[in-house]
Amino acid sequence: MPSLPRIRPRRAGTQPHAVDVARPRLAELQSDGLTWIHLEAPTHDEAQLLSARFGWHPLDVEDVLSRRERPKVDVYSEEESAGYLFAVLHFPVYNAAVGRLDAGELDVFVGPNYLVTLPAVELRPVTRLFERCYTNEEFRRNLFSRGSGRLLYELLDDLYDYCFPILDKIGLKLRQIDEEIDEITPRAKERVRDIHKVKQEIISYRKIVRPQRPTLRQLERGVERFLPQELELYFDDIVDASERIWDNLDNYKEVVEALESTNESVISHRQNDVLRILTVFSVVLLPLTLITGFFGMNVHFPGFDTAWAFWVIFIGMLLALIGMLTFFRLKRWL
Repeated sequence: MPSLPRIRPRRAGTQPHAVDVARPRLAELQSDGLTWIHLEAPTHDEAQLLSARFGWHPLDVEDVLSRRERPKVDVYSEEESAGYLFAVLHFPVYNAAVGRLDAGELDVFVGPNYLVTLPAVELRPVTRLFERCYTNEEFRRNLFSRGSGRLLYELLDDLYDYCFPILDKIGLKLRQIDEEIDEITPRAKERVRDIHKVKQEIISYRKIVRPQRPTLRQLERGVERFLPQELELYFDDIVDASERIWDNLDNYKEVVEALESTNESVISHRQNDVLRILTVFSVVLLPLTLITGFFGMNVHFPGFDTAWAFWVIFIGMLLALIGMLTFFRLKRWL
């Protein structure tokens, strides 16, 4: 059976230029009897090669090759297969092409002496941890000596730590929108677009986190067989992190809905102000139009064709204007 290319630890005296972080697609690290294989977006042949090596179920290989799997955990006992755990997990990844958050799928196989990570897209925390294990032999030895379950915990812990800065960015955007609304800036209509973008991010994030919450509970129970007794509580921390993320998303959902409602009220209020001013001008001009229309008829009236009649009509229009403005001011319509 062909084996996967291994990355050898650096030896003393190796030249600096010989240390190349770039790895083969099928990259493998080994220490203290534990193997970690990391492969991004595996092909059909690569997945079959790994399946033949570790004895995975064909349905799990099919799930790996599929790119639309929901989060789930499958646990196989020694009698059913080689005895391993298969998990499909999702994490938020910013898609620059469409400008929104997408679900980055991570397929994980955990066995007594191996961990295989197969992300559908690049997940930076996974890549960084693998690079650190590759470049730091002491760190790799300390981590691998604790077993595959502990290695999986460190991996998930880094992934969930990576989720919180995304939450912080969403919270910062919400605070900025809230401050702009408080300042009553003339950007109410532009804020509609900003609020819509943040709302879409929250909705996308919730779609990623929500189906994974029960999956983490299953993972916590299934991975116990690969953990020392004193490390079983560690996965509670992962579950707590997921719950904190969900709670924050719930709060952000309420905040963005409140901001959306407030912004719509601001827009409506400003439109009402404009309509009020236009209405006042229309009502003020109405009696003046009536007076000019009445005396503009082609008929003779008392004082027709005299200077004093002009001044009487003018003063009457001026008094009507002052009276209307005074009335509106008393009613606090101006």
